[in-house]
Amino acid sequence: MNKVLLVEDDPRVASFILRGLEEHLYQVKTVSKGYDAIAAVTENDFDIIILDIMLPDITGFEVCEILRKRKIIVPILILSALDTPQEKIKGLQAGADDYLAKPFLFEELLARINAQLRRAEFSAGILDFQSYAGIEINMKEQSASRDGKELNLSSRELKLLIFFMKNREKALSRIAIAEAVWNLDLDMNTNTVDVYINYLRNKVDKNFSEPLIHTVKGTGYMLKKKSHESQK
Repeated sequence: MNKVLLVEDDPRVASFILRGLEEHLYQVKTVSKGYDAIAAVTENDFDIIILDIMLPDITGFEVCEILRKRKIIVPILILSALDTPQEKIKGLQAGADDYLAKPFLFEELLARINAQLRRAEFSAGILDFQSYAGIEINMKEQSASRDGKELNLSSRELKLLIFFMKNREKALSRIAIAEAVWNLDLDMNTNTVDVYINYLRNKVDKNFSEPLIHTVKGTGYMLKKKSHESQK
């Protein structure tokens, strides 16, 4: 039975989601404040967090940032009435994995929860790919290193590196990266993917003689020991 932490200060919305999830055999704990959510996650193991933004003490954005700084990687699905592209990007940058605007269909919420749980299960398979070209990923400690040097990645950067490791030596489009790492159809007019690729490059390739993250012209990016002639 999957365990869900529901962080929602509107009793009606919380009751609606609680009933629906319990009917689908989820075990749900509800809290209405941000600090209570942080305490609950610290004391218990959850498979996913459903998080409102406008809470009575701190915002959901702050909850995300605090949890990610503590290396807590449980999937976070923001559920909020704030639905502008800027708010969605802010939520993703704070560490959320998905963003669903209110009002919403319960069926869509359920589908997004299940998608996050599938991704979390798939991420566990990184153990088969944890070492490549000097890069090592420790899923238990949520850390990565190259040639023994700690990379000090943020949770989003680590997720991006994991996706590259699983798909090493394959050309990945920006859209594929956005869907896998953010689980959202990002406005591709934004440079969110490129910005995070640059963040990752500065940690994975900087001060190393051989770059591993390559730009594939007309496609996107690739993690590979050496670039192809066609990429030059």
